[in-house]
Amino acid sequence: MQGGAPRVVWLTLDTAPHEISAISAAQRLNEEGRPCHLVWDPMTGSIAQLLPVVRAGRALGTREHIYYEPAPPCGRRDSALVNREGRLCVQIAVLSSAREPFTSSPMLRLGDILGWLDSWQIPRRWPAGQPAGSLEAEHRKAERVHSRALWARGGHYGASQVPDCNSTGPGSIDIEQLTGAGTPRRRGEPSPVARSETALSEAALSEAAAAIRLDRRNLRDLPPDAALEAALAAAR
Repeated sequence: MQGGAPRVVWLTLDTAPHEISAISAAQRLNEEGRPCHLVWDPMTGSIAQLLPVVRAGRALGTREHIYYEPAPPCGRRDSALVNREGRLCVQIAVLSSAREPFTSSPMLRLGDILGWLDSWQIPRRWPAGQPAGSLEAEHRKAERVHSRALWARGGHYGASQVPDCNSTGPGSIDIEQLTGAGTPRRRGEPSPVARSETALSEAALSEAAAAIRLDRRNLRDLPPDAALEAALAAAR
C-alpha cells in the first residue's frame, strides 16, 4: 500500500438477490484475479473474505459484473494503481445492482461490517457525497469526472467516485442509512465479519477454503469454527 488516508469502496456485482452466493462470487473473483476484500449478500447476511485488510485488492478498474458463462481472466494483468492508494483501501463487493440500491434491502450484518471498518479507523464520512444513480454514473463514466482532492481525504466512497475508474455502481445508495448503523468499535475489539456460517456443507467449506483467507487480526476472541478451521488447514 502507498500510504495516505484509509478508505473503503462499496461496489456492486450486478446481481439479483439469490442469483449467486457470497462464497461462489468470492471464488469467481479470486479465479479471475480481481479479488476484493469482502463479498457481502445484504439479503442473507452472508459474508466472504478474500484478502486480509492490509493487502491491496484488485477489484477497482475491472468490470463490475459476475459472469456466469466461461470468461477469460481479466485481472491477471496489472490492475488500476488506485487499488494500492491509502494505507488501507478496503473493497466491499455487494451482491446487488446499481439500478436497485442495496440500501433498500434488509442489509443483514451491516453492523458487523461497520464495526470491523471502525476498528481499522476508517472514518464514517462520505467526502464525495451521495453516489450517483446508475444512469448519471454512466454519463459521468464517459466524462471521467472524479476528484482527487476528495479521494485523498479518506472515508467511504462508491466505486463510481473512485479516480481513474469507470465504474457505475453502487448506484444511489442511502449513505446515511449505510454508515449510520451501529456504534463505532474501538481498535482491538473482536469483529465477527469473517466468521463463516456453521451450516455450510462440506463442499461449501472446501470452496471457502480455496477462495477466502481470513483476517485474523480482529478475530482473536471469537470461538473457533472447528469445521472451517479444518478445511482451511487442509487447503494450506
